[in-house]
Amino acid sequence: MRAHFSRYQEIADTLTRHGLGFLAGATGLAKWVPVRRGDATHAQTRSYTVPQRVRVALEELGPTFVKLGQLLSTRPDLLPPAYIIELSKLQDAAPPVPAADIRDAIQRELGAEPEELFAEFEWTPLASASIGQVHAAKLEDGTSVVVKVRRPDAVRQVQEDLEILNGLATRVDRAWAPAREYDVRGIVREFSRTLRAELDYSREAHNAERFAAQFADRPEVLIPRVFWERTTSRVLTLERMTGIKINDLAALDAAGVDRRALARTGADIVLSMVFEHRFFHADPHPGNLFVHPDGRIALIDFGMVGEIDEELRDRFADFLIAFTLRNPDALADALEGVSVTRGNVDRYEFREALRSFVALYSDRSLAEVGFARLAGEMLALLREQRLQLPREVALIFKVLMMIEGIGVQLDPQFDLTAVLTPYARRLVRERFAPAAIATRLARASADAGTLALELPTRLRRAIAAVDRNGLEVHLRAAELEPLVGRAERIGNRLVAGVITAALINAVGQFIARDSRWKSRQSALVSAGVTVVTTLSGYLLWTARRRSGPN
Repeated sequence: MRAHFSRYQEIADTLTRHGLGFLAGATGLAKWVPVRRGDATHAQTRSYTVPQRVRVALEELGPTFVKLGQLLSTRPDLLPPAYIIELSKLQDAAPPVPAADIRDAIQRELGAEPEELFAEFEWTPLASASIGQVHAAKLEDGTSVVVKVRRPDAVRQVQEDLEILNGLATRVDRAWAPAREYDVRGIVREFSRTLRAELDYSREAHNAERFAAQFADRPEVLIPRVFWERTTSRVLTLERMTGIKINDLAALDAAGVDRRALARTGADIVLSMVFEHRFFHADPHPGNLFVHPDGRIALIDFGMVGEIDEELRDRFADFLIAFTLRNPDALADALEGVSVTRGNVDRYEFREALRSFVALYSDRSLAEVGFARLAGEMLALLREQRLQLPREVALIFKVLMMIEGIGVQLDPQFDLTAVLTPYARRLVRERFAPAAIATRLARASADAGTLALELPTRLRRAIAAVDRNGLEVHLRAAELEPLVGRAERIGNRLVAGVITAALINAVGQFIARDSRWKSRQSALVSAGVTVVTTLSGYLLWTARRRSGPN
């Protein structure tokens, strides 16, 4: 902690001045707060709400904390709406980098002065953000490009702040039970990976090329070309995308753009990324979408992306189908299937809450209520039950809410369901195709095989431990979850019972073969019965919790 003494003091001081001393206490930073007399709260934020104070404090703490706030703004499963709204306002802006530093960075990275590499180079930046600065330029053939240059001190500052955040997350995880339930350490680790990747501009270049390949046969989608000979991890040169911002309604109307068709096209592009390619732009806000007069849409800024595997996509598809059909039981199963939790979940209470939620909106169409509103209320139920979404699924929720918001701006009658329905139908057809069924059977076989392979090893370890230290049984539900989870995925809880019986049978056979154990046979059999009884009781308890009271 002493290695970052001044930064710890700065963080503690900032939190306290903005009336967030409770955060300093929870993170163990209270001892770094400077002694003051009287009310030390910042005059600007004295009348602010707590979410507003959090936003202002993050802005003051600089690039890493702004990025953290932006990440948290994508997690409505973790934070209430008031915080999401405020954190969504965080602007990634910073004072411009001096021209001399930009010149030096380009020369070091590309081996030549900007005047040698570009026919024109605009020294006044188009934008200056916390990680990098963007300049307009032209190549010798007249192609307009943008050159993004990483700030000189960005890596050092980010690395220091990430070390601090990881340390604070560890302290909070040890001292505060809710932090463990929400896996604060896991969130910070994921954030660290995302931000470190953002520091490497070659990753963004590869993302752009991947999107270009995905939409190579769709002329209505424009992705900027990467100029690799002028691109490194610190400098990125892309074709410059121009057009009308997608939320500039007056300009769109003046250009004769069909806004209703544009809303559907924009939504279809994003849904295609998620459900067809499983690799999607995770920040499709209006500033990243430009429209040509002929209706084509150009995308920019590929630093934040999401990627899901086929299994996670299918689970999310189950949610969308249940959501569209307003089936509370299917909705509960789908949400539990796509969520993760480190705490106890009252599944009966969760299902009852979903039934009330569905009943409340059963006579209104999705277009009337809005996906964002319904999703927001469902995510509130997830928060109440300590159910947490994987990062990628949380990003999908965010993206769907964003495209619905843009769609309604363009066309007040926009209905996200109409665009989603073809994808849902296609996914249903694909899931019940013979090839897909064969794949799922193969996965189930793999689970069963892994389970079968694990049991002898675990059994040998248990017997070795008894031989060394005698028999002492401690069973916790959390330790049984992985074993039971695999059994459930095979398809039936009866499998878990068979596994338990096989376990005791194996113990008995092992004892019968080894004379050393004969004197302990009765004790071990008794212990085996205890194991069976405990595991069976746990399975029955779990089954009842899932199905609710009879």
